[in-house]
Amino acid sequence: MNSQTLREARKYEEATEKMIAAEQRPAFHLSTRVGWLNDPNGFSYYKGQYHMFYQYYPYATYWGPMHWGHAVSRDLLHWEYLPAVLAPDSPYDRDGCFSGNAIELPDGRQLLMYTGVLNMPQPEGGSREIQTQCIAVGDGVDYEKYEGNPVLDEKDLPEGSSRYDFRDPKPWRKADGTYRCVVGSRPADGSGQILLYSSEDGFHWKFEKVLAENKNRFGKMWECPDFFPLDGKQVLFTSPQDMLPQGFEYHNGNGTLCLIGTYDEETETFTEEKNQAIDYGIDFYAPQTILTPDGRRVMIGWMQNWDTCNMHQRMKEGWFGQMSLPREISIKNGRLYQKPLRELEALRHDKVSYEDVEFTGIISLDGIKGRRVDMEIEIFPGDEEHVYQKFAVRFAQNEQYQTSISYRPHESVLKVDRKFSGSRRAIIHQRRCEVASEKGVIKLRMILDRFSVEVFVNDGAKVMTATTYTTQEADGISFYAVGKVRMNVTKWDLSE
Repeated sequence: MNSQTLREARKYEEATEKMIAAEQRPAFHLSTRVGWLNDPNGFSYYKGQYHMFYQYYPYATYWGPMHWGHAVSRDLLHWEYLPAVLAPDSPYDRDGCFSGNAIELPDGRQLLMYTGVLNMPQPEGGSREIQTQCIAVGDGVDYEKYEGNPVLDEKDLPEGSSRYDFRDPKPWRKADGTYRCVVGSRPADGSGQILLYSSEDGFHWKFEKVLAENKNRFGKMWECPDFFPLDGKQVLFTSPQDMLPQGFEYHNGNGTLCLIGTYDEETETFTEEKNQAIDYGIDFYAPQTILTPDGRRVMIGWMQNWDTCNMHQRMKEGWFGQMSLPREISIKNGRLYQKPLRELEALRHDKVSYEDVEFTGIISLDGIKGRRVDMEIEIFPGDEEHVYQKFAVRFAQNEQYQTSISYRPHESVLKVDRKFSGSRRAIIHQRRCEVASEKGVIKLRMILDRFSVEVFVNDGAKVMTATTYTTQEADGISFYAVGKVRMNVTKWDLSE
């Protein structure tokens, strides 16, 4: 039975979404139906289509008591909204239904596993959020909360672990029919860890072991784990809070972490070999992955930043928050590579291409403009004896506004900069990452949607993501060089 709280949310979202025009939304990125969106949840393939649930507060464009929104897609680019599936309406989750995931049960039903939040008075005074793991089961539209909730609580934690930081379950079904689940947790040292749980039926869970430990290397609490095999390796994604920067690899605040290693299925032991950031830009967090029916591992993250999202200019359009482009991921040379979902190429039209354009200073090229764009750029030194000092591409541009991607080969630094994008707040507007090059040769693929840019560097070796809320009339694109640059550029417009 749907609760009154959920019925009200469904009624509200159905009525309010009619006030948001299609052109006020991203063209091919999933945004919230109404109100506020954060982490992707329950990213899955079920009954012949892709399902994305998401952290959701329908009643305002800022964070509130968390619900689960719901959308479905055939191609991961065009989404249809379905009614919200979870609301904070039970004794164990009355203060929020936090992030989690989805699996299909053998009987054909879909199981959602999520974190229930309950704000409880504390003996020492004040109140704190107790976090437990809960289950709902349904048919792809309607879901009923399990009468045995919560299925994991503080008694299922290893000694010294916090009941206040215990969230974001990612369950999966093994080949033998049993289930495993990883959950983010905080041990006594105050940093982060990932816990492993097992189940025979998906409903009754028990603690197995600590799968991975932060030991204060990468921030504090580890949120939103995902754990999967990829190209002969085992990968653990997590999103650490309160990070300190490490060179150009990790930045301050909330970041993303990819641990690449091996996994012994018998002893359920994960051995780390390498670590790296997942995205090097401003706006990317809490990614989830799925295996598509044709065998691709595809990732989607929340295209936003906790340190900036509560200072944004309130969206008068009635929504705030969007997901990243779906990305096909792989491991090459011990590193994570990401490429835009290949289905995006079906949206390309009106190709414009230039080869061997040599220039210094600022140039614009006929036909190269727009805010829904797929653009490939190859940069070479115009003079190999004297490699250029700087190259930049500026977009979402008019006389007043612009956002830029710039590269300085002598410093091996690629930078995204949106300080002139129209923001009136002193939030994070720049991020840099290290991209070494041979004599300044670099390859960029930029995907622009109405409110974002995603830059795939050197065939996906690194990605930088940023949201930009510049007025849509600013659709200019120009190129800038200090020193002589030779450039190939191909641009397609992208249909909706």
